[in-house]
Amino acid sequence: MTGRRAAAPRHAAPVSSRPREVRLIGGQWKRSKLPVADHPGLRPTPDRVRETLFNWLGQDLSGWRVLDAFAGSGALGFEAASRGAASVVLLERDPGLVRSLQGIKTRLTAEMVQVLPADALAWMGRQAPAAYELILLDPPFDAGLAQPALNAALPLLVSGGWIYLEAAQPLEALPPGLREHRRLRAGAVSAQLLQVD
Repeated sequence: MTGRRAAAPRHAAPVSSRPREVRLIGGQWKRSKLPVADHPGLRPTPDRVRETLFNWLGQDLSGWRVLDAFAGSGALGFEAASRGAASVVLLERDPGLVRSLQGIKTRLTAEMVQVLPADALAWMGRQAPAAYELILLDPPFDAGLAQPALNAALPLLVSGGWIYLEAAQPLEALPPGLREHRRLRAGAVSAQLLQVD
């Protein structure tokens, strides 16, 4: 016995389970990193889910008009822009996240992207109908916004247009004129791709 005392156990600092950055998966900005702010409720769409979504939609969104209504990190909207969308509107009401989205837009020279500080439901309620081919909805899971967001988005789609909805649970009762095309479950995320008849 050496007479040394056993070292007291060291406690590791808690590690955040949230990613600090995400990478764009395809298109002109493939592998570009987007920062993810340490913000309550912010959970970027996982890479595997984004990859699946854009496989479902096809890799080329050339000419599409896209709305990312709860932009957060911007991963969904910038992914659509990277794959050729003609215009992408990112809505975000948190000022810090808006600044982050503007910074990403500037860094990528993403001229087709417009970042608007806005409440998504109020903003969608004021827009002209049939303005988008794709609307991306990823509202905070604990806010009860999935159904209201879906109802607000539906009139904004062109005939045959798409809604991507991310929620804690899939919506089973869809509004008339909307059908489910695909769905997947990845951990806590339920993803549905819906199409206007």
